[in-house]
Amino acid sequence: METIGLSLTEGLQKYFGFDSFKGDQESIIQGLLEGNHTFVIMPTGGGKSLCYQLPALMSEGTAIVVSPLIALMKNQVDSIRQVSEDDSVAHFLNSSLNKTEANRVKADVIEGRTKLLYVAPESLTKQENVDFLKSVKISFFAIDEAHCISEWGHDFRPEYRRLRPIIESIDKVPIIALTATATSKVQYDIQKNLGMLDAKVFKASFNRKNLYYEIKPKKNVEKEIVKFIKQRAGKSGVIYCLSRKKVEELSELLQVNGINALPYHAGLDAVTRAKHQDMFLMEDVEVIVATIAFGMGIDKPDVRFVIHHDIPKSLESYYQETGRAGRDGGEGHCLAFYSYKDIEKLEKFLHGRPVAEQEVGSQLLQEVAAYAETSMNRRKFLLHYFGEDFDELNGEGADMCDNSRYPKEKFEGKDDVLLVLRAIDSVSGKHKVKHFVNLLIGKVNAEMTTYKHLDNPYFGKGKEEGAAHWNAVLRQVIVKGLVGKEIESYGTLFLREKGKTFLETPVSFELIKERDFVDDLNDDIIVNQKGGNVLDEALFTMLKDLRKKIAKDKGVPPFVVFQDPSLEDMTVQYPITQDELMQIQGVGQGKAKRYGTPFLDLIVKYVEDNNIERPQDFIVKSVVKKSGAKVNIIMNIDRKLPLEDIAKGIGISYDELLNEIEVIVSSGTKVNLDYCINEMLEEDAQEEIYDYFMEDAETDSIADAYEEFEGDYSEEELRVMRIKFMSEVAN
Repeated sequence: METIGLSLTEGLQKYFGFDSFKGDQESIIQGLLEGNHTFVIMPTGGGKSLCYQLPALMSEGTAIVVSPLIALMKNQVDSIRQVSEDDSVAHFLNSSLNKTEANRVKADVIEGRTKLLYVAPESLTKQENVDFLKSVKISFFAIDEAHCISEWGHDFRPEYRRLRPIIESIDKVPIIALTATATSKVQYDIQKNLGMLDAKVFKASFNRKNLYYEIKPKKNVEKEIVKFIKQRAGKSGVIYCLSRKKVEELSELLQVNGINALPYHAGLDAVTRAKHQDMFLMEDVEVIVATIAFGMGIDKPDVRFVIHHDIPKSLESYYQETGRAGRDGGEGHCLAFYSYKDIEKLEKFLHGRPVAEQEVGSQLLQEVAAYAETSMNRRKFLLHYFGEDFDELNGEGADMCDNSRYPKEKFEGKDDVLLVLRAIDSVSGKHKVKHFVNLLIGKVNAEMTTYKHLDNPYFGKGKEEGAAHWNAVLRQVIVKGLVGKEIESYGTLFLREKGKTFLETPVSFELIKERDFVDDLNDDIIVNQKGGNVLDEALFTMLKDLRKKIAKDKGVPPFVVFQDPSLEDMTVQYPITQDELMQIQGVGQGKAKRYGTPFLDLIVKYVEDNNIERPQDFIVKSVVKKSGAKVNIIMNIDRKLPLEDIAKGIGISYDELLNEIEVIVSSGTKVNLDYCINEMLEEDAQEEIYDYFMEDAETDSIADAYEEFEGDYSEEELRVMRIKFMSEVAN
């Protein structure tokens, strides 16, 4: 290519004010200026843009930059205009321009004033634009965010796959493709599709040593996020959610809790999106809550944390999004909340798509699940995914993840590894991780029968350990290089040389005991709903004694005052104000006012006497949203409508309606169901059940009541009578 007579270092100094290049930038630019196809894989913050901006400024003609987002183009154009006295040095040509504006851009290109012309891939498909570009001198084509070409990439766009014939029809000039993330599969896909398998490939290290990676189970997420941000007051951060609805809800919740946050998603109009983005860049707002529509090309160096409310659809997405933290080399905390249920939900969205697309999507999701659940060094796992080795003991940033700071238990795994390798070796044809897990635990299914693996010598050999264990072993032998994944066949397994050597000469092999997130989460759900796992036994005993005393004074059963789950929650949250008490499960305003004061006095004294550091020094305020269903139910009960009709009218089952009414009553609101009960039960039956709850019942359990009356009354009759009792006595 013809250049304008400056050396690269002179050009760098003249246009960007830098004295030296970063990493491979100089070699990349030199190769492009010599007319070679070039492929650049460089993590966010590594200086990708300069790799095509400087050669464009130094070459005769105009460089065409294909870019996927209009917002990104505007940012890039604004940025490059800062290095020139003439705004015509860079333009974008896309659907946001009117006819007059588009003609002005074309005039500047024809006059040779424009060095960089940013175009959307859709703009390149328009014949009038193709004809125009054929008539001017093109220096080279730059394909930014090139992972959009690959269906294996995290942001696949079909229109990107049509670029090659269009580019070739315009001019035979060098192509530089750039991306921040690409596995070997994505890399090959991009090069093949652009017809540049001969390109010189430059791959920078994917290790961002200053980023701290952490995964937490997905429970009490909103509380956790508010607490996390409050501890980092004044610092910038981005929170990613998968749905627009969640973005809106979470940004509102943060605002209510005094955090300066704004939403960003594709459902907002362009003006609002641009305004929110600018406010974040200008530090008028600290936190952006966003869908993945936010962030491509956002050049803010001091983002201090990136939170994933929902786990992303691929590890590329995760890497790209976490890469927006700490681009200045300073602090960057990457926190993600994970539940396997989210993976299952995302897999459901794949149904109905072409089979190949389902296979790709499912494979990408399983990689995410493996990363989230692993107990090994997260940096090692992540870099391995991108084809890079990492020394988890001495590598830069080796201790910068939750698994390294708080290591999990290790155990001798030689026999387990041998069993896995022999199972893989015993099978003719290749299968995925799930198949080998099912083989080892002895799961009978259609696939096992089809491949005649019920007769395999390793079928059921690992059933005592369970699926979670074998998933963990397989993950670790893959990352340690004993087993490989076949890219072309969607992740089927094969033995690598290291694995074959291990089979011949087994040696000690240390495995890490991994967490089973599914079990963890189920345990937590049981704790929250049923009780039985109190963190502060001493306080729980004191609260129960107080409840018993108050119940005796008031002449009511203890469960009328507060139920066990409420007391358990108090031992976890340590509420010390009325507002905090109303955040405890099963405590509404009425109950807090009627019974709360002595409980709060006890907890305040207990916290002071024992120097308790409460789990939060603030209460996370909820966004007040009056439930339309709740108001509707109360109004319809006041109008004495049959309960079946009320349930039908709001689209829920009769059982669900009783649940709703029980919640309404437990939060302190009185309801009068006498009109239903009188049709259901004779007066003496009502008295008998009422007296049971008042005099004999030790708990409010319906199962206990049913047993007491030996089936004389149905569960429904007992439930409506319990509602009547709690409404009159507890409220």
